[in-house]
Amino acid sequence: MPELAEVESWRKLAEREIQGKVIQSVFTTEDDIVFDQVKPKTFAKQLKGKTVNEILRKGKHLWMDCGTACQPYFHFGMSGSFYVYTDTAERSKWVKAELLMEDGTRLAYQNKRRIGKVRFHDDATAVPPISKLGFDPYLDMPAISVFREKLGKRKSPIKSVLLDQAFAAGVGNWIADEILYQGKIHPKTHACDLSDAQIKLVKSKMKSIIDLAVRVDADDSKFPKSWLFHSRWGKNLEATTHDGKRIEFLTIGGRTTAYVPELQKA
Repeated sequence: MPELAEVESWRKLAEREIQGKVIQSVFTTEDDIVFDQVKPKTFAKQLKGKTVNEILRKGKHLWMDCGTACQPYFHFGMSGSFYVYTDTAERSKWVKAELLMEDGTRLAYQNKRRIGKVRFHDDATAVPPISKLGFDPYLDMPAISVFREKLGKRKSPIKSVLLDQAFAAGVGNWIADEILYQGKIHPKTHACDLSDAQIKLVKSKMKSIIDLAVRVDADDSKFPKSWLFHSRWGKNLEATTHDGKRIEFLTIGGRTTAYVPELQKA
């Protein structure tokens, strides 16, 4: 599933390719699962002729400022993405919405598995889900005192807290596992029971992991070889870290959790 870094890479793509340009027309497909609270034809009509002033993101959610009360919103779900082209021959059959700019650039939102949403808002930040999100670790990481206070109120396992979008927007399963692996913290540790040193580790690892993932545009081939990321997939019973330590799997909060017992002691 796309997490913060993937969505930020698409935000930057859209910023490079269409920000400041006028939308000449909008292609949409009839999909009443992906298009939510707005009909595809209405979505297209509302955007035609508008200028894309800014591309914005919080957590895994992206929206565009196209003027007063005109903010198209995109959530990418399991398989969504943006891509850019100029020839309609490059339009995949999974495209749900395509913005054609006056200079011929086409930005497409595609979503093969249809788990994701396209909406139209007057102010995307004023309504759920964005209005209910916690801090964005890339854009507005809180001070350690605030971070400590937020964790101190949580009695759930730290893995569950990290996945709670009302705590930190954009942290998904692999990022949460990577934070705890690098911080040597057992994923079942109650957030309120973390030591001050562990809280500082959670915050610093969250920042460093996300910063690096964003810097390389979520290209996992550029992630450090020491990261758990490269070995955590598929519940492989023979899985080991880069240096041979055994990886085990738990289910916490309904999500598969990879951890290394030798390092992450309960």
